[in-house]
Parts: sequence; structure tokens; C-alpha cells
Amino acid sequence: MAKSRSGKSTICDWYSNFKRGRTSTEDSKRSGRPKEVIIPEIIRQVRQIVLTDQRVKVREIAETVGISTGSAVSILHDHLHMKKLNVKWVPHFLDIEQREKRVADSKSCLDMFNRNPGEFLHRYITMDETWIHHYIPESNRSSAEWRGACESRSKRVKASRWAGKVFASVFWDGHGIIHIDYLKKGEKCNKDYYSALLDRVNDEIKKKRPHLA
Repeated sequence: MAKSRSGKSTICDWYSNFKRGRTSTEDSKRSGRPKEVIIPEIIRQVRQIVLTDQRVKVREIAETVGISTGSAVSILHDHLHMKKLNVKWVPHFLDIEQREKRVADSKSCLDMFNRNPGEFLHRYITMDETWIHHYIPESNRSSAEWRGACESRSKRVKASRWAGKVFASVFWDGHGIIHIDYLKKGEKCNKDYYSALLDRVNDEIKKKRPHLA
């Protein structure tokens, strides 16, 4: 286990104090609020504040409870094991029936996997959907160039936020890609599209994975 070490400035302060005649290594008494504020009651208060408002700021927690922002961060991370995450954007929320269907499907897949893991992974096909842009955005770091002392930096045109993109549906299994389908311009992503898409995927499975047909 790693040992804690004092910083150079702390060691210099202690050296100066002992040189001036100090003989004790105990901390001197201080006025005001005790340094130790991470007690069960404070932790309970912080937890209640976060449960009431999950977007509350650390500064607001510290001011409400009467502790430092450092103590508030320590309570959140070390004692409540919480972290602040950005909201994840989704196309829409699932209703109760859709959630129950997803749980049932997941349990069914898990049962099949537990019965025969090798066969399950050999036959399982999954898919995902994504937007593919017509250009690859270049970061500032990747576009950096070495220049002489008297040379100016290069210029580049900023890519338009309205540059083209296409919607892709990708199907694959443990052996690789089976089918990539691109939504045509003007075509709507509805039940008719998905019905036709499954027919195209089925044709690709027959050609590329005949043992699954």
C-alpha cells in the first residue's frame, strides 16, 4: 500500500517552526468550525439534497450544509459514490409495454446463452443505427503543423454544420458485417422501411450465413 508523503512546502514550514523553538508535532488548536465535518449526519443531509435536486451544484450543497466545496466533493465521491453525468439524448421514451417486452427478450436471450454459450454466439445477429457524415471533422491537434519562427500558421475552412450525412443500419454477428443499409434521401424511417429492411437482411443472411437460413 502506498505511503502518504508531505509536500516540499509542508516540510519547509515544519523545519522553520522547529528552528524557531517548536518541540511538538501535534497540530495547534484552531478557532472556528472543526476541520472534520464528514460525519454521518452531514452525509445524510448531502444525500437528501442530491435526491431532491439531481442537478444541484457542489457550491450550492456546500453553502446549504455549511461545509467547504472540497468536503462536499469528498462526500459525493468517496462516501455516496456519486458522479455527475450529462443527460443522454434518446429518440423517444419507451412506454411500459415496450419496456416489459425488452426485459422479456433480454431474459430469453440470456436463457439461450446459458444453455449453450458457443452455439448462441455462433448464431446471434445484432444491429445498430448511426449517422454517417460526408466528411471527417479534423481536430485542432491533428491539423497542427511545424512552422519556422517567422512563418504564419495555415488556414482552413470550417466545415458547415449542415454538411450532408446519411442514416445507416448495420447488421453483424461474431464473424463480421452481414449487411449495411443506407436510408435513401426522402425515404421515411417507418414500419414499411423496417419491414423491407428485414427482408433485405434475410436475403443477405442466406447468402453469407447459409447455416442460419
